[in-house]
Amino acid sequence: MGYSDTYARWQADPDGFWMEAAQGIDWDTAPTKALHDLGDNMYEWFADGTTNTCWNAVDRHVEAGRGDQVAIIHDSPITGTIHKITYSELKDRVASLAGALRAKGIEKGDRVIIYMPMVPEAVEAMLACSRLGAVHSVVFGGFAANELAVRIDDAQPKAIIAASCGLEPGRVVHYKPLLDGAIDLATHKPDFCVIFQREQEVAALIEGRDYDWHGFQAGVAPAECVMVEGNHPSYILYTSGTTGQPKGVIRHTGGQLVALNWTMKAIYNVDPGDVFWAASDVGWVVGHSYICYAPLIHGNTTIVFEGKPVGTPDAGTFWRVISEHKVNSFFTAPTAFRAVKREDPKGEFVRKYDLSCLEQVYLAGERADPDTIVWAQDQLGVPVVDHWWQTETGWAIAANPLGIEALPIKLGSPSVPMPGYDVQILDEGGTPVANGELGAIAIKLPLPPGTLPTLWNAEARYKKSYLTTYPGYYETGDAGMMDEDGYLYIMARTDDVINVAGHRLSTGAMEEVLAGHPDVAECAVIGVTDQLKGQMPMGFVCLNSGTEKAEADVTAECVKLVREKIGPVAAFKLCCVVDRLPKTRSGKILRATMVKIADNEEYKMPATIDDPAILDEIKTALQGLGYAKG
Repeated sequence: MGYSDTYARWQADPDGFWMEAAQGIDWDTAPTKALHDLGDNMYEWFADGTTNTCWNAVDRHVEAGRGDQVAIIHDSPITGTIHKITYSELKDRVASLAGALRAKGIEKGDRVIIYMPMVPEAVEAMLACSRLGAVHSVVFGGFAANELAVRIDDAQPKAIIAASCGLEPGRVVHYKPLLDGAIDLATHKPDFCVIFQREQEVAALIEGRDYDWHGFQAGVAPAECVMVEGNHPSYILYTSGTTGQPKGVIRHTGGQLVALNWTMKAIYNVDPGDVFWAASDVGWVVGHSYICYAPLIHGNTTIVFEGKPVGTPDAGTFWRVISEHKVNSFFTAPTAFRAVKREDPKGEFVRKYDLSCLEQVYLAGERADPDTIVWAQDQLGVPVVDHWWQTETGWAIAANPLGIEALPIKLGSPSVPMPGYDVQILDEGGTPVANGELGAIAIKLPLPPGTLPTLWNAEARYKKSYLTTYPGYYETGDAGMMDEDGYLYIMARTDDVINVAGHRLSTGAMEEVLAGHPDVAECAVIGVTDQLKGQMPMGFVCLNSGTEKAEADVTAECVKLVREKIGPVAAFKLCCVVDRLPKTRSGKILRATMVKIADNEEYKMPATIDDPAILDEIKTALQGLGYAKG
């Protein structure tokens, strides 16, 4: 059955479609139906079933006789170590940690914050919480103390599980002082902390509050899985909010299990036993869904990677890991590929490794510009699939479902909506627009299983943020269009659509043109305030290493390209070369912050920024263009 038939089958009988998918999960009590309509546009999935996430991710594979299969490969080029953990070993390690947590009073419904780097123990901590029915909230390791404190006060954890340190190329990130500072700042205080001591830095423990990871587990009976309701929260994951107060996205247990398990074959085209690698971090949604939960639920081998796409030690790291561990399906962010391409534009590192195991590559996290996709296709010789989703949805809204049917790849499009998502392009009044017209991307309610049912302790904020602008729809916050074949195009965040002299223009479309310039490695376009036209587009470009052309020539060519491809209507005249772009640690470009700097508006230093010093470089570049004069 191909994509069209599968999507039509879901449309015709959503409940039947998801109840069939639910058969891929072990239930203690099977659900009687898929969707529960609570009224007022609020929904839950598989609410009357009971199950356990950790059982489905670990124990059932051991029970099925696959305990000797490797569950987790930890590959750390920073420490030069590789460590493999089988499903049997993972079960013992997780049951032991869960038993120790239970002995200290952690029960179903309690919250536990996890603040750890890319080590297997981070995944074990997540699974140990789910084993007990505790609700974990992973905070990206290295987040500043203030940001961690805000999350402590919102989640009110009974315990915090942290590591002594994280490792970046050439430096140690001191987690324990950040944790201590956050607890001092927070109004809510955890009952206790568990610290995983890394040999690179052993942290000082506070007596009576802090426990050593190994000592904490000594002599404690392992815990069995606690069955929870299908609508029991699995975790809270904070995503940035416009007010500066982060939004606690929650995931219900039953829907998450069913949806993630379904995606592993349907979208990522892997079978149990295959090696799947999502090169992300457990602190982000990709890490939750596709480093920890989905691969393990589906019985795959997952890779926990502590390194960078370049510099640990070189631009061939991705290819070494894929070759060495026989990765079938690889998932990363376009920004990672752009970094590799910038260092190795001709793909010389690619040819050093046997990549015959690799069958497909997936990109997400931001728009994948066609130039990057074409480069990856040329170098790797496999389908390179852009797909689109959000922290809120937990899995792909639109993708090319290779496990159902490999659809033609259209550059610039994450392909087609997945079953469960009725995607519509709406005008400002909430009316669907014609194919090819730019509008707000919205999803008709109900959202599918595995997506956010609400925000943690903030139902009114959930409704205001997502359900109010277009009644009956979930507002994605993204703008785009759909073509006559049903392919979706994500052009920009809704606030990245700029208005130039009355013309609504997509900054994403301009970025696509700039990225096509042979000397441009990476780029961003923002809209800056203009007295005459309302807004003007401004381009920032980073050049490939080894580019010999003068910067002024490159920017002149970029201006010419945009005029040729988009037209004089874009009024694209402002362009400059910068060494790097300001980004979050997950690789998203901080366009909104750049706009505020250009327009002399006050801005809050983004908590997730990779390197704050970049903003000074951007300000200098803007001043060279006559902006940021304040």
